[in-house]
Amino acid sequence: MQADISDRWRWNPDTRRGYTVSGAYHMLTTPTEPTDVGLLDLVWHNQVPLKVSIFGWRLLQDRLPTKNNLVRRGLISVADATCVAGCDNNETMSHLFVHCDNYGALWRHIRLWIGVLGVEPYGLSEHFHQFIHSTGLSRKRRSFLQLVWLLCVWVVWKDRNDRIFNNIHTTLEQLLEKVKYHSLWWL
Repeated sequence: MQADISDRWRWNPDTRRGYTVSGAYHMLTTPTEPTDVGLLDLVWHNQVPLKVSIFGWRLLQDRLPTKNNLVRRGLISVADATCVAGCDNNETMSHLFVHCDNYGALWRHIRLWIGVLGVEPYGLSEHFHQFIHSTGLSRKRRSFLQLVWLLCVWVVWKDRNDRIFNNIHTTLEQLLEKVKYHSLWWL
């Protein structure tokens, strides 16, 4: 929501007439081909390095070796499953990339930088979908938001691994600068 723009609801299935009960019934009972690209297809971006797209694909399927996944596989103990950022929560995908006090705060800075308002959904898939569709239907803008989202989760994962394996701690401001720098470089 923005102060200089009036708010309004729009019924996307029929933008001319708006919402009607008969229109909603027709939409629900008429078989159609899916028009939306599958969520996992959106990680394949031609301006993003392949390794980052593969990472995003694995991330959205909860196939990365987070501490929570390592506990499930019996590779580490439950006592060792706390978030590497020091917030005393279990390191799950949703926690690490969205809800962590340290890494999750990066999204607020990213949204301010690109001028997008929003709330952070609970799940990672919902976060990805909401983030890339938060500014309307412009293909160019959506492509840029895909790139930024993938870059942001990549930067968080790289920093998480630097903390674990190299004992290197990066500030939130430094992470934001990495996202800004690489988003311009990848374009």
